[in-house]
Formats: sequence, C-alpha cells, structure tokens
Amino acid sequence: MSDEPKSLDELAAEADEFDTEDGVAPEVELDGDAIAALTAERDEFKDRFMRAVADAENMRKRAERDRREAENYGGSKLARDLLPVYDNMQRAIDAISEDQREAQAALIEGIELTMRELTNVFEKHGITTIAPEVGDKFDPKMHEAMFEAPLPGTKAGDIIQVSAHGFMLHDRLLRAAQVGVSSMQG
Repeated sequence: MSDEPKSLDELAAEADEFDTEDGVAPEVELDGDAIAALTAERDEFKDRFMRAVADAENMRKRAERDRREAENYGGSKLARDLLPVYDNMQRAIDAISEDQREAQAALIEGIELTMRELTNVFEKHGITTIAPEVGDKFDPKMHEAMFEAPLPGTKAGDIIQVSAHGFMLHDRLLRAAQVGVSSMQG
C-alpha cells in the first residue's frame, strides 16, 4: 500500500467497489493522512467558494455604481451641447431694450418662457447654473479667467466681468463660468 494520501476521487472509486446488494456501502476506515488530505481539499474548495462569493458581490456593487453614474452623468455630452443654446438665449434676453419690450411684448415673453423651460429641463436633470456676480472672489474650481485687467477700486482676484455662466451636473463641473478678473494690487 502506498504512503501517499488518496484523493477524493480515488476514495469514491473504492467506495463504489464495496457496494453491496442492499445499496449500503460498508464503512471505509480512513487513516490520518487521508483525513488530512480531505480536510485540505475541503478547505481549498471552501476558500474558492468564498472568493467566488466575494467576487460576485464586488461585481454587483460595481455594476450598481456604474448604473448610478450612467444615470447621473450619461447625458453630460447632450448637456454640454445645449449650453450654447442657453448662452444665445441669455444674450438675446440681455440685449432687449425697454423700447423693444413695449413694442414686441408677446415675442419677448415667448423668448423668456423658452429660456425658463430650458432652465427647468436643466434642473430636472441635475444641471445647476454657476452665476458669479461682479465683485465675487475668483474660484479656479468654478471659474475660468478669460482675461485679467487692472481696475481701480478692486482687489486682485475679484471678478470684474461675467462673460458666460458655468454649469454643474450633479456634483461635477460641466463648464466653468467664464469671467474677467482684476489684477489690481491694492
């Protein structure tokens, strides 16, 4: 007889040889080496099983995170493509004089309603406006400096002009607000 422990397959084959007519296999006596080998094999299968369960759980979590990100940020390309529409609508509204408001009230109301609808759609999809004011402090995380100029009565880093609003998509910057910044040291 060999000193090497028998594998599970070998033990199963031996058990098949001992089948009796009543269908009950006689008890097989295992030595310490065979028990140790079976225990090691069981532990290896248990370890593989636990790793497979952990991998499946990690995949489920990753898929859920990817789904949430796709839901929240999947429309970012479309949103970026709509920003020039917002800019043009805003420029049109800003260019309206009081005389034009009186003469073309219905047309101007239509333009303003369209702009409100666009901002409502933005809000519905998690797009918020970054609208700095003249005099606010420049924030490089939210603003893009289009130019720098000395302006008396301001401090360096103050916003002196707003060229275009910026936008956030949930917690991500979609476009920085475009601003002019004072370079005055005072």
